[in-house]
Amino acid sequence: MCGISGIFSSGVIKEEQKKALKAAVDKLSKRGPDSMGIEFFERAGLGHRRLAILDTSEASNQPFFDPTRRYCIVFNGEIYNYREIKKELEAHGIQFKTSGDTEVLLHAYIQFGTAFLNKLDGFFALAIFDREENALLLARDRFGIKPLLFYNSEEYFAFGSEMKALLEFDIPRELDHNSLYTYLQLNYIPEPHSIIKDLKKLEPGHYLKVDSQKRLQSIPFYQLEYDPANPNYSRISYDDAQIKLIEILENSVKNRLVSDVPLGTFLSGGIDSSLITALASRHQKDLKTFSVGFKDNKHFDESEHALLLAKKYKTDHTAYMLGENDLLESLEYSLNYIDEPFADSSALAVHALSKKTAGAVKVALSGDGADEIFAGYNKHRGEFMMRKEGLKTSLTKNLSTLWQVMPKSRHTKLGNFIRKLHKFSEGSALSIPERYWLWAGLQNEANAANLMIKQLEGDVYRRRKYNLLHALMQSDDFNNVLYTDLNMVLLSDMLRKVDLMSMSCSLEVRTPFLDHKMVDFAFQLPSTYKISEFSTKRILRDAARPFLPEALYSKPKQGFEVPLWSWLNNELKELVFDDLLSTEFLQEQNLFNVSYVNFLKDRLQSNRPADVQANIWALVVFNHWWKRYIA
Repeated sequence: MCGISGIFSSGVIKEEQKKALKAAVDKLSKRGPDSMGIEFFERAGLGHRRLAILDTSEASNQPFFDPTRRYCIVFNGEIYNYREIKKELEAHGIQFKTSGDTEVLLHAYIQFGTAFLNKLDGFFALAIFDREENALLLARDRFGIKPLLFYNSEEYFAFGSEMKALLEFDIPRELDHNSLYTYLQLNYIPEPHSIIKDLKKLEPGHYLKVDSQKRLQSIPFYQLEYDPANPNYSRISYDDAQIKLIEILENSVKNRLVSDVPLGTFLSGGIDSSLITALASRHQKDLKTFSVGFKDNKHFDESEHALLLAKKYKTDHTAYMLGENDLLESLEYSLNYIDEPFADSSALAVHALSKKTAGAVKVALSGDGADEIFAGYNKHRGEFMMRKEGLKTSLTKNLSTLWQVMPKSRHTKLGNFIRKLHKFSEGSALSIPERYWLWAGLQNEANAANLMIKQLEGDVYRRRKYNLLHALMQSDDFNNVLYTDLNMVLLSDMLRKVDLMSMSCSLEVRTPFLDHKMVDFAFQLPSTYKISEFSTKRILRDAARPFLPEALYSKPKQGFEVPLWSWLNNELKELVFDDLLSTEFLQEQNLFNVSYVNFLKDRLQSNRPADVQANIWALVVFNHWWKRYIA
């Protein structure tokens, strides 16, 4: 697990470009504290920061050359089947000087060309420079677990693992207002776009060729075996599918235990991480497990459930009990580390857990991805109910006027229940794609537009939105909801959150549910296997049942809620009202409608804030970023 950056110039690389690459690599120090390397060529430069996991010796430091020194690679990620690929290459007469996966990757490319990408089981972002052809290859793993951004101009092409690295180059910092509009609704920016107009993210499952003339060609090497317009499901029985699910997942977990450094699992107390831990304990003696509890909010504290599982499998378990002060520390650190507006407040818990875990191990397995591919969210239950049209659904829809006038709030149980009913009833009048978009966000399009001074021109936003929602327009098959989650929510919110927060602590997080064999299998199953009137993640729950204490199997899914409303009205009030959202700052910035922001601030202090704290938080995160990188 590492950080990479590089530059490919139209002519001889300039001294200021070399300085920029050195600064970019420095910005990635948290991703790779173990070593740093940079190589310059006539027209290019490659940089690397290393978090040593496999073959921790200096021999595997990067940038890494083949014996002829024609090819050079920088690589971020882990390849779990590298030993099998190594044997195949040795059969071709190739000899190796290291025991890690980087050398295997480079020789696989030399031997098989871009077809080598289909052989890889793992997660990665990589760049290979061919000195003879003066050509660059970038590639990103199938589901975008590892980030890779790039910028292209007439003068040069640059890439990096994080935006903060790329911003060390002479890149115009022009705001993408379509991305800002989307961010104000979702609290994150869907890929492949970014908040900076000319900065893009390489699409998952793609490689990018940059030839000697600096022409770009993006080509997919992987596509999920699922057609949203004409899904063709396996005829496997429900019982056999459970057996197959465990078989694939256990193999995935076993592969992800490959490490030359201490390793453990995140154990939240939910089904996903509990099943991962149960399977890992079969193959790892004295498995270390880590959880966080919230001593100031027992409603979101699952540490007791985590302890049940840890006792069952006799793991070396550590539970960190966090208070609001711990989360506030994570808030300050996270605001300073974020290099693109990202306002999913649950990132604070991920950071707190990662920080604690990184003190004991370098690698942790997590349950990320299960909710998206097996239908585990409340919005999935809501969509299922909306389509079923039972008595409860009809009553909720018909009482929309009542929900609209009743006080709504996330910080009281009744207020939050009314808030959910109101959002559910709002969605009832919309098409499936528009309902999905509403429920995926924390602010609707009209309110986001009210916030912005600059009104969008043309149809760029609309095209982007419907590119994200295209599967939902193909058919009303419920798996299209999950397919959209995979390509939008998982990619741009959940995976970004985990990568950003874990790497800020120099911790590698591996995701067994996102083995491509697991995802391919999940999308061969009809949605009836995943969601019913009585259960979300139906097949995963049933397959996991023999491995779990009964209390975990029957426990409803719990999210994590940061006390934003309290913080914004107390500990962060000065930051919000006197600094980042002050009238003076907003007028100088000239991006947001001052009167509408003041309306949101007033509502924040009322007894019916609804989701306004999330909207205020999005503005706080954005303006903190703006002051750091733009102003």
